[in-house]
Amino acid sequence: MSRALLIVDVQPTFCEEGALPIDGGNACAERIADYVARHGDEYDLIITTQDWHIDPGSHFSDNPDYKDTWPPHGVAGTEEAELHRAINGIPRDYCVKKGAYAAAYSGFEGETPDGTTLAEVFMDEAVDQVDVVGLALSHCVKETALDAVRLKGVRVRVLLDLTEPVSPESGQEAIEAMRKSGVTLVGSAA
Repeated sequence: MSRALLIVDVQPTFCEEGALPIDGGNACAERIADYVARHGDEYDLIITTQDWHIDPGSHFSDNPDYKDTWPPHGVAGTEEAELHRAINGIPRDYCVKKGAYAAAYSGFEGETPDGTTLAEVFMDEAVDQVDVVGLALSHCVKETALDAVRLKGVRVRVLLDLTEPVSPESGQEAIEAMRKSGVTLVGSAA
């Protein structure tokens, strides 16, 4: 059995100067980097996900509703789609890219460069515990955690101080949805 740290979509596109800026995104990236420096050896695996959109269809819009449609972001091959500079140098066992041709909020909708899905990584590596951090709590962190908790025998925690929501209201809604689904919500000191 193994324990994984899953770092979701910590990319410039979701930080203050990006296409879909989240207040506190850059500071969150720095907190995650500090956490990995102090606690990375407590994990058997460190996995990152990235929005990596090539042509996600109606997910992109010139007139976004910020619910189902969004301005272009995380465009494959751009600097905004790369990992945030704060975490780019951390050791990673797997990097999952998602959303090439669809919205793909959950990391479980993506795959590694060799075509392995995140669910397959969890199965192959016998992951039975995962801590989820990253951006944004209200969207991709929530959806990734909800998909992880559906995997048989996997205990899922979200480290709330290592994530930020799009808005306080959407963050609270995400917390309630995750709690109801059996995701454990804690701070990184727990």
